[in-house]
Amino acid sequence: MKKYVFPTLAIICLLLGFLIGNAVSNKVNAQRFYIQNGQLFQQSNSKIDQLLDLMNEAYVEPIDVDSITDEVMQELVGRLDPHSAYIPKEDLEMVNSELSASFSGIGVQFSIQNDTVQVVSVISGGPCEGVGILAGDKIVMVNDSNFTGTTITNEKVMHALRGPKGTKVKIGIARSGTDEVLDFTITRGDIPVHSVDAKFIIEAKGEKIGFVRISRFAEKTYDEFISALATLKGQGATAYIIDLRENSGGYMDQAIKIANEFLSRGDMIVYSEGRAYPRYEAKANGSGRFQREKFVVLIDNFSASASEIFAGAMQDNDRATIIGRRSFGKGLVQQQIPFADGSAIRLTVARYYTPSGRCIQKPYKLGEQEDYAQDLLDRYESGEFFSADSVHFADSTVYYTKQGRKVMGGGGIMPDVFVGRDTTLYTPYFNIVSNRAYTYQFAYQYTNKHRAELSKYKDWQSLEKHLLKANWVPEFVAFANEKGVELNEKQLAISRPLLVRIVNAYIVRNILNDEGFYPLFERDDDITKKAIEVLSE
Repeated sequence: MKKYVFPTLAIICLLLGFLIGNAVSNKVNAQRFYIQNGQLFQQSNSKIDQLLDLMNEAYVEPIDVDSITDEVMQELVGRLDPHSAYIPKEDLEMVNSELSASFSGIGVQFSIQNDTVQVVSVISGGPCEGVGILAGDKIVMVNDSNFTGTTITNEKVMHALRGPKGTKVKIGIARSGTDEVLDFTITRGDIPVHSVDAKFIIEAKGEKIGFVRISRFAEKTYDEFISALATLKGQGATAYIIDLRENSGGYMDQAIKIANEFLSRGDMIVYSEGRAYPRYEAKANGSGRFQREKFVVLIDNFSASASEIFAGAMQDNDRATIIGRRSFGKGLVQQQIPFADGSAIRLTVARYYTPSGRCIQKPYKLGEQEDYAQDLLDRYESGEFFSADSVHFADSTVYYTKQGRKVMGGGGIMPDVFVGRDTTLYTPYFNIVSNRAYTYQFAYQYTNKHRAELSKYKDWQSLEKHLLKANWVPEFVAFANEKGVELNEKQLAISRPLLVRIVNAYIVRNILNDEGFYPLFERDDDITKKAIEVLSE
């Protein structure tokens, strides 16, 4: 990195002073330099333009104006709400790809363990499958350069492996049972991005319940969701669980289209308005194919934005029972505005409101990002994750559903049926091994060690039976001990059912992907159990 005589921090402070004091000046339109009384001056539309051009043209040392501008932009936008954001051009493609239907890459899911990129799974039909990359392989070289060590991050891996369709990347693979590094040249291709993580049938009291998990609202979420429901209905489902837990949102139009499938003509789904943003209303058009289907919606503290729009629409229209814990409370409308250099700003222009008039957005103070980020921890420490009585709303935030039921505003969606976190099986021993990701790491290592044997099982039920008989717990204890976690036999005995459930689910995911993971993981989940109970009433 260049060392500039004029410190970057000082420049940022100076620029912010100009921006906050008087960002725009309309006195002149031309941009040119002139000399007056032996001094250099510039005419420009704004003080920020004047200063940047002046620094670029006349400062005693060369400076990287573009870099300084990016830092200033980020700092300035940071003085707004928590969700407005400046996106540098080098990050924009990756940010946008998160919600795209596909991106170009090599087609692997990876994890960084012990400073090494580990291939967790190979995406079916992707470029890596075609050249022979296997789950359990380690990526140790990229384009003939070492690709291991403490400096390797998820961002670096994605930057190295992703790229334009048709371009090539050379990777070196370390494979169990092979001493030499295996070289593969891979032509990048389109990799599908799925947002419906799982769909399966739960049988309860003679009824078939379809379970659908949506991880985010991306470009093709509506199509994936409709396909999932059609599949489950074909398998005999008569009721449904729509799981939006940990769904951070995405494209609002996808949530609206899914909501339309369940509501009657004229039912309000959501509306938005802002100071310079005209009121927009989304209403059901009556074409929905599931207007009479029985279903519930699962939410938690991490359900946000588009997932809250859907849950709020179902709740306010008395269409479905909302189960879980109060949602995050992200109800701001961002508009992405590009700049000529390839960067962009996501600027908040309006707020979302549920049909009853509740503002989804939780309170915030301009520029106080740390307090906002602290909110979930504050909610946890106050007991909100465990008891509905710990959730407090002002009387002024009372609203009413279509049928006159009382619902609360003030930020987020409060479920109709609250299910607190059950910490009965949580002990200090389990918390340490879980928080340090040792459960995940052990599951990956165990899978690689026994992959040939485990791969014989084609469904999660038979694989779980095998794992229960295998009794890997002593191996895990030894693994954790090597990592510095001393065994507490009493605590292990308490947490053992939880440990076994989670590690087995991870191992199943390594072999059968999410379609195997979620049925096993959700079987003993408290919120899912409550959902089954509500649907069976």
